[in-house]
Amino acid sequence: MLEDNFQQKKKDSLSKLDKSSKGEWDEDIINLCDKINSLKNYYTTSSCSGRIVLMIDQDKKEEGLFIKVYHDLISFQEFKKDLNKIIKANKKRIKFKLEPCILHVACENPEEAFTLYTKAKLAGWKKSGMISFGNRAIVELNSTEKLEFPLINKDKILVDDIFLKIVVQESNKKLKKSWEKIKKLRNSLK
Repeated sequence: MLEDNFQQKKKDSLSKLDKSSKGEWDEDIINLCDKINSLKNYYTTSSCSGRIVLMIDQDKKEEGLFIKVYHDLISFQEFKKDLNKIIKANKKRIKFKLEPCILHVACENPEEAFTLYTKAKLAGWKKSGMISFGNRAIVELNSTEKLEFPLINKDKILVDDIFLKIVVQESNKKLKKSWEKIKKLRNSLK
């Protein structure tokens, strides 16, 4: 009976439309999600392959904070051009944020959750955890590649181009590292 209930929830969840702000799955994580969703005891509930975000810097979360979101590698020229557009259109404090890959997986039972959690840790997803309730469990898998700092204050970029070039290089390196962890986890699943 519990297995039937889990399978029905899995079917219902996977048939829903994508509700992410992007409106589609990230290309770099879709193969991992497909692999997990093909396994009997698991299904994904949310995912992101990692991203770079330029957003209004404020404590309270609300609609419209994200000014620019990149889900792929960036070039310095593209980034600088976007910053100049942002300065003209927005007079608030803007922060740069690199976020690592993240994945939420519903598991049929705590034992299956622990199995997935262990494989993820071995694949480098170091900031991960499990939430168990009754016979059910959710695994939250997080990588560690992060970078965050204030970038624009009103109409001024707070750092020079040399620093920005380093930020672009490091961000691209960290995104690639996240994507490698995604591949490593996918390859560990049978």
